[in-house]
Amino acid sequence: MILATRSGALLRCSISVLAMAAAATAMPGMAQTAQAGDEAETEGEIIVQGAIITAQGESIAQKRNADNLIDISAADSVGRFPDQNSAAALSRLPAVAVQRDQGQERYIQVRGAPNRWTSVSIDGIPMIGADEGGLTRAYRFDAVPAVILSALAINKSLTPNLQAEAIVANIDLRTFSPLAGKTGFHVQGDVGYGLMELGDGDQRQGSLRVSYSDGTFGIVAGASHYRREQVTDNREVGLYDEPSGPTDTQFGPTEIDIRQYRLVRENNGLFAGIEYSPQEGQKLYAKSIYTEFKDDEQRDQYEIRLDRALSGTRNLSGGDLVRVPVRASFNLGNYRTRNFINTIGGDYEEDGWKVNFAANYTRTENTTFLPLVQASTATATSPSVNYDFSRPNFPIVRLFQTVPGATAGSFVRGPALANFDQTTLINANTAPAVLIPIVQDVFTDSYTVKIDVAKELGDVTLTGGFLYADRDISGFLFSTSNALVLSPAALAGTGLSFNPASYITNKAWDTGFPLGLTFNYVDNTRMRADFDNIFATLQRQGRFNPANNVPAENRFALTEKTLTGYGMAKWVFGSGQVIAGARVEHFKLTNQGQARLANGTLVPLSEPQEYTDIFPSINARFDVTDNLVVRLAGQRGIARPSFGEVRVGSAINDTNSPGTISGGNPTLQPEYTWGVDASVEYYIPGQGILSVAGFHRWVDNVLFSNTQIVGTDAFNSGGVNRSGYLLSSSFNGNSGELYGVEVNYQQQFTFLPSPLDGFGFQGNLTLIEGSFDTDFRQNIGFPGTSDTIINASLYYEKYGLSVRASYQWRSDYLESLSIGTGGGVATGDEFRGGYTNVDVAIRYDITPNISVFADLNNLTDAKYTAFLGTRARPTEVEQIGRRYLAGIRFGF
Repeated sequence: MILATRSGALLRCSISVLAMAAAATAMPGMAQTAQAGDEAETEGEIIVQGAIITAQGESIAQKRNADNLIDISAADSVGRFPDQNSAAALSRLPAVAVQRDQGQERYIQVRGAPNRWTSVSIDGIPMIGADEGGLTRAYRFDAVPAVILSALAINKSLTPNLQAEAIVANIDLRTFSPLAGKTGFHVQGDVGYGLMELGDGDQRQGSLRVSYSDGTFGIVAGASHYRREQVTDNREVGLYDEPSGPTDTQFGPTEIDIRQYRLVRENNGLFAGIEYSPQEGQKLYAKSIYTEFKDDEQRDQYEIRLDRALSGTRNLSGGDLVRVPVRASFNLGNYRTRNFINTIGGDYEEDGWKVNFAANYTRTENTTFLPLVQASTATATSPSVNYDFSRPNFPIVRLFQTVPGATAGSFVRGPALANFDQTTLINANTAPAVLIPIVQDVFTDSYTVKIDVAKELGDVTLTGGFLYADRDISGFLFSTSNALVLSPAALAGTGLSFNPASYITNKAWDTGFPLGLTFNYVDNTRMRADFDNIFATLQRQGRFNPANNVPAENRFALTEKTLTGYGMAKWVFGSGQVIAGARVEHFKLTNQGQARLANGTLVPLSEPQEYTDIFPSINARFDVTDNLVVRLAGQRGIARPSFGEVRVGSAINDTNSPGTISGGNPTLQPEYTWGVDASVEYYIPGQGILSVAGFHRWVDNVLFSNTQIVGTDAFNSGGVNRSGYLLSSSFNGNSGELYGVEVNYQQQFTFLPSPLDGFGFQGNLTLIEGSFDTDFRQNIGFPGTSDTIINASLYYEKYGLSVRASYQWRSDYLESLSIGTGGGVATGDEFRGGYTNVDVAIRYDITPNISVFADLNNLTDAKYTAFLGTRARPTEVEQIGRRYLAGIRFGF
């Protein structure tokens, strides 16, 4: 969210001062560039080395000599990270915030910016992000196990050879190279087991990497597995309504949603690579990666529908209501994300020439199947409810019988109930249960060819290349359109029946939240088996058609073809270097789908796009001394709309006045940015660095969601002009800007006497400001942007012992906008509350080849919250509890 307590002018001033300081120090007469990878041992001094320190030294050495502003996370000395997925590993770098799903790291936000502003590549090959429903291009990092990687790099400023589809950063995931390591045969891996505090579920992990290299031929193969059984406590509040007048006593929370999830999540990976180098400067390679994220999730959910009470009062402080219906939802759902990544390529270097070639095929699959059943209490058995909102995140709910009142036909609150009677959930002809096969799929197939050619000409190196990417994207949004009624009348003649009360177990919820009442678990596994039988039986009888699960207007089919060429020059002089050039991209989009009219007629629509852009950039590095580096950079970048946003499929109602359309917006334009960066980096003994970096991004065509006039002919068909209809979709706003300062400090405390010289610190602080405008509202915060991000680790590494305590905190941030159409003010922006995570990792080397480890995660038992406008209106609170894992690692 936008800073409320600091002046934006002060932050702008800080960036300006940093830029001027960088320019002032970048003067002639500077010292020669320091050599890469300073020796760990100097005359008269021995630096303590270990997994953390070695990785820190490798990262700093690469950053010191990089061509651009970059942060790198290198694998530890046994070739893997202490994190289960790549999002967790990236989250420790400067200016990186992580978005979690049920406590697990999933998305990365660099510099607090919307995650769509960060692009991803693997070994330099651009990857495509395809999330659930295709409504974002954000890359799912929880599907990429950290063990397959040798390093992760965040390019915060761009050079022309990097993809321009990055407004704040490009993240390059770098895989392991057998020829880059030691020769011989090597085996590395780990096995671990642990527990989840909430629910007592287990977690386990294992990885194995086998490699061989003789300096000419190298091969690597490996696999990884991480699994955890988890309980997630979740409380949500539905919409908040406002009083209709001064005498209205029914306003505030419309429902209290009590949920618990039991899930089994897995991250699996397989990888293999072959490299052949017949002589120095020549290499051929082939790599293949398979990654998978699996989530089998049971949901027990009870909605206390406060706004449907027969009588009583409710407000933001509490309520006393008579005859409140309760609706339950149950399911066992399956989420899957898979990546198939295959690359062949080669490198050639001779007489100042460098040629790199790569060809890649990548397929991504994101699928969801959530057969959800809903059943409610009968009117006669609906309880009366008293709720206390004095602790908004944890409303206390008390239930009472509903009994006849003094007046005939009236009802009042009766005796207190110990708990909610789950057997009052019914499936009757008058109040039927409903089964909804919720589904969504997104598939992408990408073919990429990339060639880079460089020639050294003394102090100048000229580089050019091209990239061609051909992507096919198909899928559909989440759909709930094919609901089945499960009443006895609806199932007549099938031999089937459904009674929600028959699945209730005698096991009480394992919950850490105060509530005022308890529930027993439902056997969702047995219920899912019965659902599958109901689907199959009704399909055989012609009473259920799974093809109707997805309406045609929800489907999309797009192709993206990008032809890119670039050229740049690198000039190295005695006190630094400058890289300047431009990237030219020609983009062609085909976009096909169908619109459904109010009478059910389907109309095919197509709205192609084609445009060419130029993306210049410049990066300058000045080596003031051997230890002091100043960088200046400028660039232009782009972020394209997601597939679900730009789809042409829609539902059109010609009978409304004006007509209405809901769906995608095929006329969306990309977001463009001009940006500048400046940094001052001071490299200190003990594998250390102290740096300050500032950045500013000016963004045009900022994307946001709203309802407004179409304004184009994209939805015209059959002679009907729909340009004046109201479209509910995503739109391009006006301009915006994002700016901030990053402070980073890392050092091993070698200046302390032994044994204290094993201590060290890694930490960073980021302060961010930003907003954008639309025609309806100004100074809107960018969703996902915390104004403060802190990452810090204190470690000790000596005598075979390695201990690291890590702290992560981010402030509140805007999650979604409610812009409205009636005058331009927000009617309810939703925010995510800031949170703190503390982890401890312990390693001990039993021998040089075998070590034991223990990971203690989420020791603060973080609670993830959301609220509507103010904390007095919470919308969600969630926790997963602490996690403990221990095991053994080996490397030979």
